[in-house]
Amino acid sequence: MDSITHIALGACVGGLLAGGTAGRKALFWGAAAQSLPDIDFLAGLWCDPAEDLLAHRGFTHSFLFVILLAPFLAGMASWVQRQQNVSYKRWTLFFGIQMAIHLFLDALNVYSTGWWEPFSHHRVSGNLLFVADPFITLPLLVAALYLFFQLRDRARFSFRPIIISFAFCFAYLAAALYSKQKVEKEILLACQEKGIRPLRYFTTPAPLTSFLWYYVVEATEGFYVGYLSVFDTDADVGLQYFPQQDSLLLAAQDREDVQHLIRFSKGYYVLQYY
Repeated sequence: MDSITHIALGACVGGLLAGGTAGRKALFWGAAAQSLPDIDFLAGLWCDPAEDLLAHRGFTHSFLFVILLAPFLAGMASWVQRQQNVSYKRWTLFFGIQMAIHLFLDALNVYSTGWWEPFSHHRVSGNLLFVADPFITLPLLVAALYLFFQLRDRARFSFRPIIISFAFCFAYLAAALYSKQKVEKEILLACQEKGIRPLRYFTTPAPLTSFLWYYVVEATEGFYVGYLSVFDTDADVGLQYFPQQDSLLLAAQDREDVQHLIRFSKGYYVLQYY
């Protein structure tokens, strides 16, 4: 997800885990911990574009990274916040939970996430949320800002804004999952009616919403693509065909950057002359 979403979510989770003891500082620690896996953006300074596609959401988005880093961050927080009544064990859980949530949230995008690096290069993508979705970001941001200003006045910590924002987000995720299943059912039905035999397919949200979906259906020697909304009624599923033309790749298929692109795309690509 985008940085603002991770910061707002981190602050809310930080308040939930340690707001009662660490106060407003829990919001800052949470926002920092939730953002930490995205430090891999620095790889773009020395990686070529094809390498950078796989470096982003690679090792820093793995469970091994979380396991290794959480105890270190807990030790640092325990030393900095030694006047607060928060144990090392609790800080370890705090940072571990924050970064694990980052991993799970990012895995809901089409941009895949390397949970199992470096032991496996398999990348996880749930295709349920676009990388930036205001229906997720705004409730979390409102709750985080409310807590920030509330705790500044030394008011008693309240879980209510966090619970309300989380309830809204979970309801939206449930609606997105229903929308995805409904759209996929209509696409497969359209393929059946038109005599198309899908080898595999995927659907992913259009920008900023999980109610309009972009779909790709792989068939023999090419792909059918298009957009379909959950609100479309009796709409013709426009299965636009694009030939893959994989033979155009023969002269360059052994290049390392080409192999990176094929791996990143999971085989969903077409080739054209320009």
